[in-house]
Amino acid sequence: MTTHAQTNPAKSKVLIVDDDPQNIYILLEILKNDYAIVAAKNGTKALDLAIQTPQPDLIVLDVMMPDMDGYALCQAIKSRPETQDIPIIFISALDRALDKVKAFDVGGIDYITKPFQREEILVRIATHIEIYHLRQRLYHQTIQLTEKNQKLIRINQDLQAQYHQIKTTQLKLIQAEKMASLGELMAGIAHEINNPTGFIKANINPARTYVQKLFGLINFLLQECPSNATHIQDELEAVDLEFIREDLPQLINSMDLGIDRICKVSNSLRTFSRYDQDHKVEFKLHDGIDSTLLILKHRTQGNKDRPAIDIVKNYGNIPEIYCFPGQLNQVFMNLLANAIEALDEANQGKSFDEIKANPNRITIETKMVGDEQVQVGIQDNGCGMKPEVKTRIFDQGFTTKDVSKGTGLGMAIAKQIVTEKHGGTITCKSELGEGTEFIISLPMK
Repeated sequence: MTTHAQTNPAKSKVLIVDDDPQNIYILLEILKNDYAIVAAKNGTKALDLAIQTPQPDLIVLDVMMPDMDGYALCQAIKSRPETQDIPIIFISALDRALDKVKAFDVGGIDYITKPFQREEILVRIATHIEIYHLRQRLYHQTIQLTEKNQKLIRINQDLQAQYHQIKTTQLKLIQAEKMASLGELMAGIAHEINNPTGFIKANINPARTYVQKLFGLINFLLQECPSNATHIQDELEAVDLEFIREDLPQLINSMDLGIDRICKVSNSLRTFSRYDQDHKVEFKLHDGIDSTLLILKHRTQGNKDRPAIDIVKNYGNIPEIYCFPGQLNQVFMNLLANAIEALDEANQGKSFDEIKANPNRITIETKMVGDEQVQVGIQDNGCGMKPEVKTRIFDQGFTTKDVSKGTGLGMAIAKQIVTEKHGGTITCKSELGEGTEFIISLPMK
């Protein structure tokens, strides 16, 4: 049998579990004005009432019951996820310490010994219901805060993704504009060089022929002139005809070699600045590296402060790869220019002889890695990097140069070209005072 008091939705709900109707009646009379009461005479019914909606805010539980004692019922209630948080007060005539300890062990929060006082019952029940409600509110507030925190985390992740996308887009635009400007500039220079050099080159052989004919004519005229014509001999000695006869062909050959050199520079400019299409094309990496070295030659030559930088090329037998040539040339330009700057930095405070004793060197090595990867290594014996610099070398906007000398975009663009545009990798090995090596791995297709 189950006893119900008149319930009030605004009141806290208390479940009384006792096999003695008299005890239920007494508790009902004490609590009915302040709480909505439901009651059960056995454990089975009490379990059913405990899970009904709304659930009890507190359970007053007798220990001694026939089918299931209070300890077993408390354990059953605490073992269910939907009822485990309901506070349980034991109320019993058993007053041994062992009985009270067992009540707390199985999950009770309080223990009242019969006979009990009205005021004691009211105070203890009110206290534990208030604590329960506070815990419930705290639990719901925790859930709300967790949800808000997760929402903020998602918003933050979205903002970071958008920021990364903006930086990536910005980097692509800068790189594209830089390549376009550089390509137009170098293509224009190459075009302007080609016109006059082409004209001179085309006239070198006719000029050589004309010189040979003129010398032949002079020889003929000298044979026909009187041998005792002293004024002619004086004039020949004045112009030093024999020297001209020997030197002029060499002079024309030197001009021919100079024109060839200018043509190589022009071709290097065109190779370096070649416009990339919207798809990859076959390209010889060695041509790109050589063209970049030729453009930077004025920076590797010796000057009053240091000897020339040794360029060591350990080129392996690598095939053409599918790539965007102009963009890879830009990567080579950034890496080689940085290597030159690292060497110049390492030279500060050293004399010419000190540098000559330990020459500046840039080593470029190319080789196959497996059957599908080409590797390019660019190493210098310059100043090297600190660990904190090495970890940030590819960060956009990071630079160790003065504000007017560096933007912090070169290495970030290089990494983007290698990784995103070509599906490759670029890594950095560096020790302070021991130099730096960048290793680029590129798929052949």
